[in-house]
This record gives sequence, structure tokens and C-alpha cells, in this order.
Amino acid sequence: MNTTGAASAAIELTDVRRHFGAGDRRVQAVDGVTLRIERGEVVALLGPNGAGKTTTLDMLLGLTRPSAGTVSVLGAAPERAASSGTIAAVLQTGGLLGDLTVLETVELIASLYGRPALGRVPEAMARADLAHLAKRRVSKCSGGEQQRIKFALALVPDPDILVLDEPTAGMDVTARRHFWDVMRADADAGRTIVFATHYLEEAEQFARRTVVMHRGTIVADAPTARLRASLGERTVAATLPTADRDSIVARVAAITGVIGIRLDADRLSLRAADSDAAARALLEVGARDLEIAAPTLETAFTALTED
Repeated sequence: MNTTGAASAAIELTDVRRHFGAGDRRVQAVDGVTLRIERGEVVALLGPNGAGKTTTLDMLLGLTRPSAGTVSVLGAAPERAASSGTIAAVLQTGGLLGDLTVLETVELIASLYGRPALGRVPEAMARADLAHLAKRRVSKCSGGEQQRIKFALALVPDPDILVLDEPTAGMDVTARRHFWDVMRADADAGRTIVFATHYLEEAEQFARRTVVMHRGTIVADAPTARLRASLGERTVAATLPTADRDSIVARVAAITGVIGIRLDADRLSLRAADSDAAARALLEVGARDLEIAAPTLETAFTALTED
């Protein structure tokens, strides 16, 4: 990995805005995002569809420019960082040349970065678990295999920063596990990793810091463990007896700190600051199959992004 500009942050966005279209068709994709990511951090970028995640990542890579605000990558413009190979990406979009073999594809991209990158081709192929697919044409590769090809392409310049946009989309369970094993080793070696994912368990298991976007803005930014625990409530679920369900729901709702009550057929779920009190009330009225679960990143994410 390179070591240029060691005094600067890996990534810095200051009051960044990006809109598309004009007039009635104007869409504000990113709306006043300020974010600083230090070297060596592993950051998950979460948000529902349309939250502005991909647009933000595109600006980091110099693929689109902000309508307002500034973006800096290792103290330089994103375009410069991308062209020098200090930042690289595995993206959802962007086609591969179907007529080339896997090895030819990786060698072609490596040649754009010069002899050192060409020397890293065998390592990149191995780390992306592509050695056995070297002679296969790209057009014959599955969606998950093509994601692994993009991963190898991102590795050949030996970047300081890796940007991943839904990197494991289409991969099977074994390939996903291998991918994150490699990423974990990179993180331990000090590489900065920023990834957007819809697999919340990936963020929970891998990211040390989580940033949540909603409607173009950042609504949460904290260490993942702290964000997960920030709600403070536990989830309580139980199966209600057939009779008097409405009165049972009303009784439970009256308990201080109970929120988010949902009734699906005879199964009641809720969040409670005092889960013991909620559980006691349910058991007293004859509820069964009681379950109590600690907060997860998913519950925090839902609370932050639901209207």
C-alpha cells in the first residue's frame, strides 16, 4: 500500500451536495454531507434505496462531481487519487469485456498502472479466488464470479483505500465468507475500507464504524457496537391467548417505555426499555413462547430510517 500524504485524512467530505435534473425534475441525491474517515478505518455506509449512498461513493471515486462542497481523498482531488491507484473500488455497476478471459481482464487493467501492478496479478487472482477461472471467458462467469473479478481489479494497484458498493451481491455463502476473510486481513494491515451493503449482518460483523444515510443526509455516525446499543430497548415477542387480545395490547402499551407494538395474527412484538416488566405482564395474561432479544444493528437501522 502507498503511504503518500500521511498527515491527511483518508477521506474528507465537507458540506457536500449533489443534485440531478432541474426544476420540477430536480432530485437532491446528497444534501449537506460532512464526513471524515481516518486512515485504517473500516466504515459501513448504510441506508435504504435512494438514501444517497452510491452517489456519495461515486463522488469519492471522481465518477461524479459535487454540486456544492468539497471532497478530498488523501489530501487530493478524487480524480487524482483514482488515476494513481491510491483509491480503488468494487462497484455494482460497470461492465466487463465479455470476450476476454478472466486472466486477460486482470492483466489488462494492471497494465494501466505499470509494471509493479502487473507483478501483483497472480496475488490478486489468488486473493479473489480466481486462479481456477483464469482461462474462462468473462461472459461465461456468473454474477458472483464477475464481482470477484472486479475485486481482483481493485487489488492490482495496491490501493490505500478500498471502496465497496454491495461487493458480495450475487456471491454464494462460501464466496462471501472468503471475500470478508480477505477484507479482514486487509483491514488488520491498515487499509482503509468503506463499504455500502444491504446485508446488515456484514456491517455488524465487519465494520468498526457505521454511517447511516437517509434522504441524502447522515442520520447516524458512531462505532457499530455503540450504534447497535443506542436504542437501549430490547425486543420482546410472545404468542397471545385467543381471548381479549385488544385488552392485552392496551395493558402492555401502558407500561412505561414500551414502544413499537406490532400484532401479527396472535404474535405480539414490541420494544421495551424494561423488558422484564413487559415480559412479566405478558406471562401474567397467559402469553406463551416468550422471546427477548438484545438490540441489533437492524433494529437501530430501522428506527433511524423509518418515517
